[in-house]
Amino acid sequence: MKKKNICLAGFCAALFLFGAAGSLAVWFRPHGSWVNVMQDGMVLYSFDLSSTPDQTIDIEYNGSINTIQIKDGRIRVLSAECPDKTCVHMGWLESGALPVVCLPNRLVIGFAERESVDAVVK
Repeated sequence: MKKKNICLAGFCAALFLFGAAGSLAVWFRPHGSWVNVMQDGMVLYSFDLSSTPDQTIDIEYNGSINTIQIKDGRIRVLSAECPDKTCVHMGWLESGALPVVCLPNRLVIGFAERESVDAVVK
């Protein structure tokens, strides 16, 4: 009985370690410089941050505006007219696993694979 419990504990520990390693690999995986700005599942803008000049873009949804800032090869929500402003507090887009999201305005900013981009809007 004791040996069975030790084997089960070892299996669970190994499973946990593999899961943690996989999560970290996804979280810190290298991402490209392509970013999609999407609203309601549609790509509004697609940028190559390595070559896009510094700019701000206003995106409207039902009378509410989010201002997107691209600066020094990075992107963030600079300001938003939503109640909680979680998207503004998320700061610069850093990780491929964690996009910047504004739920009230249905806006998502995240890294994209270059091959998945249908069109480039500037």
